[in-house]
Amino acid sequence: MRPLTPPPPALLTLAARQEGLVTTRQCETAEMSADRLARMARQGRWVRLSTAVYDTDPVPVDHRERRDLFDHRRRRAAWFGLLAYGPSAIAVGQSALALHEIQGLPVHITPEVMLPSGFPRVSRDGVAVRQYDAGLATELVRGRRVVPVVHALAQAVPHLGRRHAVAVLDNAVYAGRVSRAEVETAHDLARGRRGVERTHPWWRLVDGRAESPLETWARLECLDAGVPPDDLQRDFHAPNGRFIGRGDLVWRLPGGRWFLLEMDGEEVHGSLEAVYSDRARQNALVADGGVVVQRATSEDLRVPGRLGDEVAGRLRRAGWRAADERTSDLSRHSAE
Repeated sequence: MRPLTPPPPALLTLAARQEGLVTTRQCETAEMSADRLARMARQGRWVRLSTAVYDTDPVPVDHRERRDLFDHRRRRAAWFGLLAYGPSAIAVGQSALALHEIQGLPVHITPEVMLPSGFPRVSRDGVAVRQYDAGLATELVRGRRVVPVVHALAQAVPHLGRRHAVAVLDNAVYAGRVSRAEVETAHDLARGRRGVERTHPWWRLVDGRAESPLETWARLECLDAGVPPDDLQRDFHAPNGRFIGRGDLVWRLPGGRWFLLEMDGEEVHGSLEAVYSDRARQNALVADGGVVVQRATSEDLRVPGRLGDEVAGRLRRAGWRAADERTSDLSRHSAE
């Protein structure tokens, strides 16, 4: 059997921009014949995902070795929806958030697209076709039309659970993609959509200081356990003014002490250099006994409520009280 000619480099460059996916039309434009395309799929070099979409990476997506695997999987789903429905398709909802690189979405998302009026709105191949306002504004992301972040949030939050909904809202604010005022705008745009009723309390939980979804999820656990953090992302300094480190979630303890909950994500804290840096920072923070540090990872969040209950127990044993209780005590002492 004669060897198969490699795909055109320009086509592979295009595939890389589309999370490894290409369409039959793009292959034809790159002068890759239908026969070559069929042979690529038959030999297991490429994988046919639908009538018109192929994955140029034959390794199953869950087994690919890349540090951004979860983000890649979400963006790949978004691109599949766009490519399956052609150049007129617009990414909306969770797909739009994935392409805008907003963090906090579920690992698996349903591809969501919107089509112009006059196109048949029939969902197929696992892609959900949504119907939104015809005049909805769009932006270009990697050459494809995507709704702006504020509209994507309004579309996505009603379909998400509480943890993921607050996480994407938090991250959109933290990343500077929307302002706090625009969160309210997104909430208003979401009103009346199916599923939004249960989400109304969630919009008020947005803080925007969390550096990762893990920190948002930990904050929600602590809120539910009755121990809301006194501060987030608080800077700590040595007596000489030297910056020591920043605490993710922080509580003020009696006697001027502090309790810190540090959330370690694999991407940020997984390298050996990060381990050394975290250790040095923690040693400096606890050196004088004024700071207590607890470290946690995503594993500690797998059982709902477990991390929150653990932190609440440690705080109460250390004599922590909520800020409003401390204020009440000060007011009472002043009155006396």
